[in-house]
Amino acid sequence: MKNLHKYTLAAVLFSASPVFASKDGLFSLNNTDFVVSIAFVLFIGVLVYLGVPKLVGKMLDDRADAIKTEIDEARALQEEAKTILASYERKRKEVAEQSEGIIASAKEEAQLAADAAKEALKATIARRLQAATDQIQSAQDAAVREVKDKAVTIAIAVAGDVIASNMAAKDENALIDAAIKDVGVKLH
Repeated sequence: MKNLHKYTLAAVLFSASPVFASKDGLFSLNNTDFVVSIAFVLFIGVLVYLGVPKLVGKMLDDRADAIKTEIDEARALQEEAKTILASYERKRKEVAEQSEGIIASAKEEAQLAADAAKEALKATIARRLQAATDQIQSAQDAAVREVKDKAVTIAIAVAGDVIASNMAAKDENALIDAAIKDVGVKLH
């Protein structure tokens, strides 16, 4: 407080220096600079008497305490934010690992499905190839049978013509009767 009085007194003396330049004298009430200086000194004295410097100091201290409290709260919030950020980073990493696992699993399943499809395709091709081979064999057998049947038919016709030209009518009737009996035995 003593320092405040010293500074106030020094401020008053320096600010009152225009008073010394007045022509009416230093302590004349006609000198406006002197009156203003006295009013200023009285104003400062009233402020000191009423404890304004203490109030201002208390207000500054209270404001400093409030700022300190806000800074502490901000630090606490910053630490909480760092904790939450770390938590989200861990969760992000876990999700990334899970997604990599899902992708790897999907690739593996896709490969297995592709392999199964290849095997199924191979089996289908083999079945169709076998069916085609069987159809070809069946057609070949049918063609051979047809050729044999045609050959037999032609051979029978030729044999019939040869026999007919070499055989007499009496022998023909005996052959026809024998063939009819033979067919009758085979049909029954």
